[in-house]
Amino acid sequence: MELNPPRDPNVITVDVEVVNILCTVRDRKGAFVNDLSRDDFHIREDGRPQEIRYFTREVDTPIVVALLLDVSGSVRRILDIEKNAASRFLAEVLRPADRALFVTFAQTVAVWQDLTSNLDRLNTALQAAHPFDPTRMPEFRPHGGTLLYEAVNLVADKKLARVPGRKAMVIITDGVDSGSIFAAGAAVKAAQNADSIIYGIHYADDGSTARNFSTQGAEALRKLAEPTGGRMFHVSGGLPLETVFKTIREEMRNQYAIGYTSTNRARDGAYRRIEIKTARPGVRVQARQGYYR
Repeated sequence: MELNPPRDPNVITVDVEVVNILCTVRDRKGAFVNDLSRDDFHIREDGRPQEIRYFTREVDTPIVVALLLDVSGSVRRILDIEKNAASRFLAEVLRPADRALFVTFAQTVAVWQDLTSNLDRLNTALQAAHPFDPTRMPEFRPHGGTLLYEAVNLVADKKLARVPGRKAMVIITDGVDSGSIFAAGAAVKAAQNADSIIYGIHYADDGSTARNFSTQGAEALRKLAEPTGGRMFHVSGGLPLETVFKTIREEMRNQYAIGYTSTNRARDGAYRRIEIKTARPGVRVQARQGYYR
């Protein structure tokens, strides 16, 4: 089957490519600012002003959540904690129209539950998930240790790219990528092309993880999340996993959705840098930093 079959000359199509931006706005105290209008926002792409064509405050629009969980050996001791917290997060964030999928990664990437709104299926998959055991699949030859970038790329491209609505990847891992066939930049690009925000949760087993490795893992997650409009969280005594999930849940329910058609009509695969600001002083906008076209 051809991936790009020729178009029927008798069919007229209108190709309007909208650049979609999900953003949150906070004041100096960190509280969400939810009373802004279309006229309060100003967007520039590569320095050029853009006209906002679509604007709404996203509260009830369906959400698609991809939960990615690191199951490599270094997180074995905290895996059950992560599972239980993730289960509560999904139960609290998902509404009837929302959907989620659950993926694990280590030496391989595995989809334990595809997109569904059924919490029972998601919980069953969460509890069943376990580290990859090569002795059970001797014919399989893993090519890495912790395929973080590969998991992000595959989920974005194969699972989220063609799904409408608001999308977020929530990644729980303790360290840097090891062995992916994709680089970090490719993973970010895939997430941006899928219009998906990345929330990176750095959760390390302090009993087995060296400090410098932990720092590298947090930085790797930050570089994945921030270009998409997401954030990196480092789980600690002062910021427990439950609080991180609560923060993510609140952000996803306090978003603005903005859309514009770029004045740059070129399709050269180049990166387009986005700047989004508000006319209101003293607030901070959290949004994607660009996209590829």
